Amino acid sequence: MKLFLKKSKKQWKTTVWMCIFSLMVACLGFTACQRNPTCYQRIDTAMGTVVKETVYVEKGGEDITAQIRQQIVTLEDQFLSRRKDSAEIYQINSHAGEVQGTAVSEPLWEILQKLLEVSERSGGAFDFTIGETVRLWDIDSYAAKEKEEVVLPSLDQIAESLANTGYEKLQFQNGRINLPKGMQLDLGAAGKGIACDAVLTFLRNQPHVAGAIISVGGSILTYGKKPDGTLWKVGIVDPQNPSDYIGGLRLEGQWCVSTSGDYERYVEVKGKRYHHIIDPDSGYPADAGLLSVTILTRDGMLSDALSTACFVLGYEESLELLQSFGAHGLFVDKQGNVMLTPGMEMYYVPR
Repeated sequence: MKLFLKKSKKQWKTTVWMCIFSLMVACLGFTACQRNPTCYQRIDTAMGTVVKETVYVEKGGEDITAQIRQQIVTLEDQFLSRRKDSAEIYQINSHAGEVQGTAVSEPLWEILQKLLEVSERSGGAFDFTIGETVRLWDIDSYAAKEKEEVVLPSLDQIAESLANTGYEKLQFQNGRINLPKGMQLDLGAAGKGIACDAVLTFLRNQPHVAGAIISVGGSILTYGKKPDGTLWKVGIVDPQNPSDYIGGLRLEGQWCVSTSGDYERYVEVKGKRYHHIIDPDSGYPADAGLLSVTILTRDGMLSDALSTACFVLGYEESLELLQSFGAHGLFVDKQGNVMLTPGMEMYYVPR
């Protein structure tokens, strides 16, 4: 009996060590797989801006970068564009002033309701009804060199366009939206962030994607993990020298980062810069003493819309707004000073 017990203990110990060894091998194998997924990269254009993708796909997956870009193209073509007649926003604008209004799909309805909330909480600093004023300035065309001669709008033209703006004038009921005559919606100030949200939804349905970082113009999405386990790094452009960085954010997992600045799209006339971020109150390019604003949240649309609102409001006026949304902010003023909200301090690393 004693001999049998001794033998059993030995066998038990052997079995335990074999299990431990097997578990270690399995873990090492898993780690090796995680460290060596296939990396797919792509640089393309969509929504009138540059789209950069880095996607880490585990074994059994495939290059999905083209599919990611297609998500963005479809979003613009079906919902957001004010220039393409296939898009709902185009159709809504085309029927401005009509009593019956325009039917709105459920996805766009949700987007508009969220943007309406940002407009209300920001006191109109973000207002997606200023399409006519944006069109009047047409900074994008000048910045892209599509027009040679710069013609600035007159005071009367600006005043007339502002008479046709105001988010509070919109009417939502029974799945339809009514725009007053002359009003035009423009989702450009939140469109890149909305695209990040669409990409995020797509990635969550891709089981082989281990991690990704996607840039749609000034909005960036981080997702999952890097193969080496290090944090995602998102550079913050120096608005005084856009070819350089003032520092960066170190992020883990899923985040959305959006930056609005006067260096992105602008035109200079007689030594004065006119940028693309329009103040809905004055009808002129916003001037609250800032060069750029970077917002960090989990939601792409919110980060993009808030970066615009905060650029219009200025640093002090933005603090309560950001706190109400649980968002973090980084501000660069015209003297080059960097100001952080308390939450942003956890993620920002100066150069």
